[in-house]
Amino acid sequence: MKRAGIAIVVLGVAAGSVAFLKLSAGGFSARGKPTAVEAFIARTARRIAVSGEVRSLRNPVPDTAETLADARAHWADHCAGCHANNGSGETEMGRSLYPPAPDMRRTETQDLSDGELFFVIENGVRLTGMPGWGNGSKKSVEDSWKLVRFIRHLPKVSEQEEREMQKMNPRTPAELQEELDEEKFLKGDDANVQEQHSHTHH
Repeated sequence: MKRAGIAIVVLGVAAGSVAFLKLSAGGFSARGKPTAVEAFIARTARRIAVSGEVRSLRNPVPDTAETLADARAHWADHCAGCHANNGSGETEMGRSLYPPAPDMRRTETQDLSDGELFFVIENGVRLTGMPGWGNGSKKSVEDSWKLVRFIRHLPKVSEQEEREMQKMNPRTPAELQEELDEEKFLKGDDANVQEQHSHTHH
């Protein structure tokens, strides 16, 4: 406990120093790249937040095709907006976060224990765009563990899987209308689609 207290004080001083330097340099902006000091503070704070007991937890859900399919669908619907279907973080929202959404295929994420990944999914990460998705229910806990399985699979996601996930990604009303128009066009009902676009532009 004493060591943890000292670490928290050190992190607090470091965070205060970073805040002062940031404000002196022109304020906080989500467009800038996090400094090495900020990255270190964030990693250390996360490490302290996860107890040794949680860190050592083993994934209780089976590593099966069914588990992976459930997790893939959940990821496409809930996580891909920031993290991308392949975990790269290369989305408009992911790039706009501070810090930007990480490439979860890289060692910085893959080297975390299952317990650490589970903790982050359930509780989120303070001062980032990562929310805590857990609500304490049995289903929430199971879904989070399934996502841990999918995170382990991210470095091996295939193009076929990405195409399947694109169909499950949330759509804006404009995107849904565009897809509907395209479907009508392919079915030969293009006259009605062209008439709708004509009314839209006049």
